[in-house]
Order: sequence, then C-alpha cells, then structure tokens
Amino acid sequence: MKVRQNNRNPFRAMALMSAIVSQLVGSILIGIFSGKWLDQQWNTEPIFLIIGLLLGLAAGTYTMLLSIRYFNSGDN
Repeated sequence: MKVRQNNRNPFRAMALMSAIVSQLVGSILIGIFSGKWLDQQWNTEPIFLIIGLLLGLAAGTYTMLLSIRYFNSGDN
C-alpha cells in the first residue's frame, strides 16, 4: 500500500491567497472606476457604476476560480 505524501508548501498557499485577493480587489476596483468614469461622461449617475461593479465581480470570481484550478492541478 502506497502512502500519499502531503507536500503542501505554506508559501504556495500564501501565494495563492495573495493572488486571489489581488485579482478580486483589482478587478472590482477597475470595474467601479470605469463605471464611475462612464457615468461622468454620459451623465447617467449610478447605472454604469453598478454595471462596472458587477462585471468586475464576475471577472474577479472567474480569475479566482482559474487560479485555484491551476493551483490544485499540480502543473506548477
């Protein structure tokens, strides 16, 4: 019977968490500021801000899932 080695590196886990946080925060902030800028250009106060927030959240979630999949695949 072969024993599976648990070779989880805490630094890799910290790197994953840092990547997740930066991707989520960065994409949400880009969406918010882009939406706010579009609202100022076209004088449509909250609509593009909300759309930008939702698009940023969706993009951040998608890249977070891709990062986790890459981290768990073992292809690093």
